[in-house]
Amino acid sequence: MTIRAQALLFDNDGTLVSSLESVRRCWTRWAREYGLTEAEFGRVELHGRTAAEIVADLLPAEAVPGAVARIELLEVEDVSGGGVRLLPGTREFLDSLPADRWAVVTSATQRLAEARLDAVGIRPKALITADDVSRGKPDPEPYLLAARRLGVDPARCVVFEDAPAGLRAGRAAGMATVALATTHPAHELVADLVVKDLSALSALVTDGGVEISVRG
Repeated sequence: MTIRAQALLFDNDGTLVSSLESVRRCWTRWAREYGLTEAEFGRVELHGRTAAEIVADLLPAEAVPGAVARIELLEVEDVSGGGVRLLPGTREFLDSLPADRWAVVTSATQRLAEARLDAVGIRPKALITADDVSRGKPDPEPYLLAARRLGVDPARCVVFEDAPAGLRAGRAAGMATVALATTHPAHELVADLVVKDLSALSALVTDGGVEISVRG
C-alpha cells in the first residue's frame, strides 16, 4: 500500500519518541501530591490528551491552573533525567523528508514539547502544541492548524499517530491516517494503515509530494 501526500503530520509522544514511562512516573507523583486515590486517578485516560483536560477531569476548576503548571514542571524536569528516547525508525524517516513538508502536532504544552524534542535532537520547522489550540485531540483543530501552517490542503495531509484520540482527530480533519502500534494493540487502532513503528515505512520524495509505503 502506498499513501501519497504533500505534508506529513506527526504526533510526538508514542509516535516519534517514547515518553510513556516518564508520563506514568510524573503523573503518579502528581496524583499523590494532590491526594488522589488510585481509583480516582485510574479512571481517566492520560495518553493523547492535554494536561489541562486531564486535570479538569480530576480537580475543581479553581485548582486547575496551578495543577497544570505543576505537572508541566514535573514532566520537563523528568526529561533532563533521561525521560525520553527516540522510537525505532524516527531519525531515518524524518531525515528522508524535506523540512518544510512535515510538522509535529502534540497534546503537550509548548515548553514540554520543546524539551522532549530537544532532548532527542528533533527540531521541526512547524510545531503545534496545546498552547496553540482551544480544543485538543480528538478534535481536528490541531491538525487543521498544522495544515494551514504548512500551506497544504488538509486532504493532502497524512497523520501519524499511536493513540485512538489522535487518529480520530486526523480522520475528522479529512486526512489520511497511519497508526503506529507502539502504545496500543493494533486491533484498537482504526487507520488507513497500521504498522509497528516508523521503521516499517519508507518515504519517497517526488515532484508531487511524498509517497509513503511499507518496507518490503
